[in-house]
Amino acid sequence: MRDAWRLGAAAGLSLLATGHAFAAENQAAADTLPRAVARNAPEGVPTAPMRVFVAAGPLEAALNALSKQTGLKLAYPTDMAEARNTRGVDGDFRPTEALSRVLAGTGLTYLPAGDATITLVDPRFVRLDTTSESATTLDEINVEGRGAEAGAPPPTGVVGRPPAPYAGGQVGSGARLGMLGNRSVFDTPFNIAGYTDKLIRDQQAQGLIDVIENDPSVRAASSLSDAPGSTLYVRGFELYPLDVGFDGLFGVTDIRRPPLYNIERVEVLKGPSTLVNGGAPNGGVGGAINLIPKRAADEPLTRITPFFHSKGTFGTAVDVGRRFGANGEWGVRLNGVLQRGETSVDKEKLDLGFGSIGLDYRGDRARWSFDLAYQDTDYDRNRTFIEWFPTNPTDKIPDAPKLSRNLGHPDEFQRMKTLMGATRFEYDLTENTTVFAGFGVADTSENAFASYKTITSETGEFSNLFVRRVTDYRTYAADVGVRTRFDTGPVKHEASISAAGFWTKTEFPKALQFLPGGSGSLDNPGGVTVPDYTDDPNGARFNSQEYRSVGIADTMSILDDRVSLTLGGRFQELAAKNYNFRPGGANYGELASKYRESEFTPAVALVVKPLERLSVYGNYVEALISPAAPAGALPGPSLPPLVAKQKEIGVKYDFGSFGASLALFDIKRPNAGFVAGAFAADGFKRNRGVEVNLFGEPMPGLRLTGGVSFIRGKLQDTATGVADGNVAPAVPSFALNLYGEYDLPPSLLDGLTVTGRVIHTSKQYYDNNNDYSIPAWTRFDAGLRYSFEGSWGKPVTLRANVVNVFGKDYWSSTGVGLLSLGSPRTLLLSAQFDF
Repeated sequence: MRDAWRLGAAAGLSLLATGHAFAAENQAAADTLPRAVARNAPEGVPTAPMRVFVAAGPLEAALNALSKQTGLKLAYPTDMAEARNTRGVDGDFRPTEALSRVLAGTGLTYLPAGDATITLVDPRFVRLDTTSESATTLDEINVEGRGAEAGAPPPTGVVGRPPAPYAGGQVGSGARLGMLGNRSVFDTPFNIAGYTDKLIRDQQAQGLIDVIENDPSVRAASSLSDAPGSTLYVRGFELYPLDVGFDGLFGVTDIRRPPLYNIERVEVLKGPSTLVNGGAPNGGVGGAINLIPKRAADEPLTRITPFFHSKGTFGTAVDVGRRFGANGEWGVRLNGVLQRGETSVDKEKLDLGFGSIGLDYRGDRARWSFDLAYQDTDYDRNRTFIEWFPTNPTDKIPDAPKLSRNLGHPDEFQRMKTLMGATRFEYDLTENTTVFAGFGVADTSENAFASYKTITSETGEFSNLFVRRVTDYRTYAADVGVRTRFDTGPVKHEASISAAGFWTKTEFPKALQFLPGGSGSLDNPGGVTVPDYTDDPNGARFNSQEYRSVGIADTMSILDDRVSLTLGGRFQELAAKNYNFRPGGANYGELASKYRESEFTPAVALVVKPLERLSVYGNYVEALISPAAPAGALPGPSLPPLVAKQKEIGVKYDFGSFGASLALFDIKRPNAGFVAGAFAADGFKRNRGVEVNLFGEPMPGLRLTGGVSFIRGKLQDTATGVADGNVAPAVPSFALNLYGEYDLPPSLLDGLTVTGRVIHTSKQYYDNNNDYSIPAWTRFDAGLRYSFEGSWGKPVTLRANVVNVFGKDYWSSTGVGLLSLGSPRTLLLSAQFDF
């Protein structure tokens, strides 16, 4: 493992060094070009004729190629170029002339938008008379992520659309870092990735787990239809759905399967997010996920997407966006989905309904947004919990069964109904100072009859325990604060202060029952018998949790922002009450324990840019966490808060249309587990790792995102000492995720794109003693996408994807004390029509 760790670091450094040399050579060549000020071109744009060749084909790939050849800095929302094609350009032209030829026939044109920047516009929706006092002013899109349309917030604001996509359109050029505001990927002292709505649609992702399969630092502890829901591991530490943020507010989404239908961006921040977002409900020390909601763009959108999933799920998604008012200050975005049918697991059925409305206002100084969504998920015979507890200690975990086989009983079900709402408001006190506030609430009801299957032998026999559960979850979240920019001599400051909080409560208005249900085997699960159950009308709260914090941070930069230092911290108070939850047990429903703890967690981060495109960074962050019991104990006890610590250094390089990063991290978190039959603190879990990430468009028509992760997860100072030095469960030493797209030459078929993805996860241990493990696995996905213009003048996109092309049967994870089945071979078909 030590050699693999060193190899990963060496490979990442070699890649960055090679890229730097390549970029330096191109920059040197570009510096030799004559520069002048041309009519209708911003200052800094090269104006002398030069050799330009851009192949005919998809407009987005052509624009990236043109930008690389000419030095033009183009700004536009990715969906504007999507599904449009160009006839290309070949010859000696001034850069703006070449741009005009590339845009010919696409329905788009361009306007200057600041020094060295050109913005693409649709003349149907933006006035082109720039001399008129009433003409629309288009703000420059810069690396700080100002919006792609008029009305973009100032640098201290975030309400509106997220930072513009990076080249290729698959990831964002920046991310929202809570109270720190929008930051460029390359100027941020953290490892972050923001997966775009375009990528979500192109991959036909059905849930959060499908999206994070692009990230080598994240692993799912369950599959999409598993009863535990979208439980994840980031940098080897668990992250529960309650720890997923919606527009910066934790817990304001479905606690099992956060919906993506109204989401513009899925942002993944690796490492503790305590400074920027406040503490997550369950800690989330390995990382945080934030879902950015869709907003109406300047161009009207009506999108209808019928789809089919094997073996028999049919559905339709609708996405409508409009802006109103004299200057388009009011926006409305509507999303709706209906789907029904059998999934890729035999006899597993899903009925899903989703609807949302997103409103926003953008004025001269004030900006406001409001989101309301409802999701109704009804699974019949969906996957449930699988544990390993052998009767013979020498047995090994059996091979995974056929993934399309349904191990559940026909009477099993899980029904979730979630109502979610959130609002944000910003007001600019001055050009450089913004006050902000947000509030969100989510209410989820769960009605389930599921089973725990405990495998007892390496031949796959199991005992079965049914669980009857009717539960209500309610979460409130809020934040308020101020961001400001000012100078003190040569030092620039970006300072912020924020107060944040959330309140969660879980109730059992009906009985929680554990009922033995016979036995069976993975090859023949039919021996399970269904016991009778009754609902107890006497409810009792299971737990409640409160979190309050005040954070402060100041990013100080000098030397033209080439050196920036962030100092800050957060004072946190975490309180919880736990109740006896087992019906029929002693003191059922009575208060069992409670705590109220506070802690100050500091943070320091540094970014140094020795070269314009090269960023070297480091950070030290502490986090306050509340460890939760593993899934086998759910609903279970919790412990008083504990402090985790991260140290990280890294390097990032921007090649212009392609980016790469290398990160080395060390996270030490107090561990918890069952000690003498009781859930208690149990030493430490220390994960040290190397991450290499790639993203963007390294050559016209080829887009990549993904990378590799090497992690050494060790247990330290455990209660008995027997497990000291062992590998932590559910932490693979090596993980690879790489997704790619290639636009076939127009001579073959104009508008056709082939896609592929490979996911590899090394061996994972199941237990602290490292007696049991699951083998490494590799999965391949593939797809085709064909885009063309419909007879009504709008784009049509046909997509076909196959998940697990070769039908690999595998255990995907040992996370949260469970064995999780992987994704069976699944066919995904859709036809996207824009009107």
